[in-house]
Amino acid sequence: MADADEPMVVDGGSGRTCEWEGRWNHVKKFLERSGPFTHPDFEPSTESLQFMLETCKILVIGAGGLGCELLKNLALSGFRNIHVVDMDTVDVSNLNRQFLFRPDDVGRPKADVAADFVNNRIPGCCVVPYPFDRTIQMNVSVFHLEFHIIVCGLDSIVARRWMNGMLLSLLVYEDGVLDPRSIVPLIDGGTEGFKGNARVILPGMTACIDCTLELYPPQINFPMCTIASMPRLPEHCVEYVRMLLWPKEMPFGDGVVLDGDDPEHIQWVYQRSLERAADFNITGVTYRLTQGVVKRIIPAVASTNAVIAAACATEVFKIASSAYIPLNNYMVFNDVDGLYTYTFEAERKENCSACSQVPLNLHFSPSSKLQEMLDHLTESASLQMKSPAITATVEGKNKTLYLQSVASIEQRTRPNLSKTLKDLGLTDGQELAVADATSPQTMLFRLRFTS
Repeated sequence: MADADEPMVVDGGSGRTCEWEGRWNHVKKFLERSGPFTHPDFEPSTESLQFMLETCKILVIGAGGLGCELLKNLALSGFRNIHVVDMDTVDVSNLNRQFLFRPDDVGRPKADVAADFVNNRIPGCCVVPYPFDRTIQMNVSVFHLEFHIIVCGLDSIVARRWMNGMLLSLLVYEDGVLDPRSIVPLIDGGTEGFKGNARVILPGMTACIDCTLELYPPQINFPMCTIASMPRLPEHCVEYVRMLLWPKEMPFGDGVVLDGDDPEHIQWVYQRSLERAADFNITGVTYRLTQGVVKRIIPAVASTNAVIAAACATEVFKIASSAYIPLNNYMVFNDVDGLYTYTFEAERKENCSACSQVPLNLHFSPSSKLQEMLDHLTESASLQMKSPAITATVEGKNKTLYLQSVASIEQRTRPNLSKTLKDLGLTDGQELAVADATSPQTMLFRLRFTS
C-alpha cells in the first residue's frame, strides 16, 4: 500500500511505468519458481515477467462479451501492449454483461470505449483500438507480423476462418520445412448460452479452424413448408411473420426493411407471431424470443463468457511465459445441467482446404453443371463458403467462371451456372482457384471427373 502522505499516481494508461511494491507478486509466483506442473524445460527467472510487461504484443479480436473479459484478464495479468479490433458499436443490450461499457457509451465504437476504460483503470496498460474490421485487411502486410499472440473472442465463423487463413498465409517454409519463427499462435474462444469452448491453434502444426469446420454446423434454416403449413415451434411462428407477412403487409411502408433493433418493428412481429401461435395452440412466443429469431441472436450468459475468457487468458499466459505446457488443443465447457468439461486433441486434416498445402479434390462428372459445384462449395460441412468466386485457366487464358460479389461480373458470368463443366472447357485434373470471404487467400482445388 502507498504511504498516506505519498498517494499512488495512476497515469491513465499513457504508457509510462507506474509500479508499486508487490504489484506483480501474484505473477512472480508462477514465473520465478519451479513446481510440479511447470514445463519440463522451464527455468525460473525474472526475464519472463519483463517480456510480458514490456515486449509481448497481444491482438484481441472482438470487444463484446468475451472480449471485455479477455481485455480485463490480460491487462491484470501483466500484458501491457494490447491491441483490440471490433467493428461494432455499443448497444443498450450489451450493458448487462459487457462491463467495460456504460449507458453514455451507447453508439460509440466498442474498441474505442473498451480501450479507454482499460487504459484509465489499469496503470501502465496501453490498449490500442481499431474500431473497424477493415483495419486488419488494410494493414495485413505489417499488422500481424508484429504480434506475438492473437486471441479471438468472436461470434462469427467467417471472421474466425478469415483470421485462420491470414495466419496460415504468414507461414514460411524452407525446403518444405516450416519455420517455427513464422508461427503466430491463435487462441480461440466461443460461447453459446451455457456452453463454450477454448482452443489453442499453432498454425501449420496443429488442427486449424477449417480442419474442424464440421464442429461449426451451418445456420439452421427452417423448411418453408413447415413455417407456412405445419408450425410446431414458437420460432416457426416468428419466421412465418418475418418471411411471409412482413413483405406482404408492409406495415411501415413500401420497401421498409425489418430492423431487428427497432422496437416498433419487433413489437409488430411479436404481436402477429402471438396470433399465429394461438391459431396452432403453440406456446412460448415472447418479445425476447421474437427479437432473437429476427436478429439471429445466440443467447449470451455472462458466467460462460467469464469462464471461457479465463481459459483463453490462461493459455496466453502459458505461451507468452513458456512456464507451462499449453492446452492440447481443445477444451469444451458445459454447465447446462451441472458442470461438465473435458479436453481433447483435434487432429489436422490431411486434405484441409486451408492448411494442408495441397489442392483439395472436387469430384464431379463432366455433365455436372457449374451450379452444382457452387452448391457443393457453400453447402458442404467441410467447406461452408459464403459467396465463392471460381476461376480457372482454360486454353492458356485465365477465365472467371463465376463471381458473385461484383454485380456487373455476376450478370456476365451467370449463364455459366447452367452450363456443364465439359462445356466450360474444364478437364480432368484441372486446377480451380476459389476466392471467398472466409479466407484472405485464394484456395486451390483439383477437379476430378467421375464416370
